[in-house]
Amino acid sequence: MSKLTTCLWFDGQAEQAAEFYTSLFPNSSIDGIERSPGDYPSGREGDVITVEFTLDGDHFLGLNGGPDFRFNESISLMIDCRDQDEVDRYWDVLTRDGGEPGQCGWLKDRFGLSWQVVPRRLNELLHRGTDPDASRRAFEAMLEMGRIEIAKLEEAYGSPGQPEVGAGTR
Repeated sequence: MSKLTTCLWFDGQAEQAAEFYTSLFPNSSIDGIERSPGDYPSGREGDVITVEFTLDGDHFLGLNGGPDFRFNESISLMIDCRDQDEVDRYWDVLTRDGGEPGQCGWLKDRFGLSWQVVPRRLNELLHRGTDPDASRRAFEAMLEMGRIEIAKLEEAYGSPGQPEVGAGTR
């Protein structure tokens, strides 16, 4: 088990957020719910104060800390998507019911948490190809997108399929 746990501050919606997030990813679960033993500044005795949950094997803690702090783009969760279907599925479900699409694969969910929905193919085109001009064209295409569209990246790169991989790539 990791020594690190990401703590996410919510304004009374930690349990709902954990239920939503665990429904999206395999190997996910709600691992514990702690209720407050007494009244506190943003809640009452018996209110859910923390929710421990696991998303695809990574441990998180949802804290109902009150309205003092809000999420912003300085922290985000990135989803490594194997193909366009996976990009579309995560994008659609995370922007539904009050989520907000953003630029370059970024979005905010209905709880205000920022996500990056990124196809693996993006990194292949930008960082593993041997043609810097083609990678630049794919990068510029990505800058114009909200949801990342693999076919448009490949079109901008100049050839569908895998780019030629240069020395030093994994």
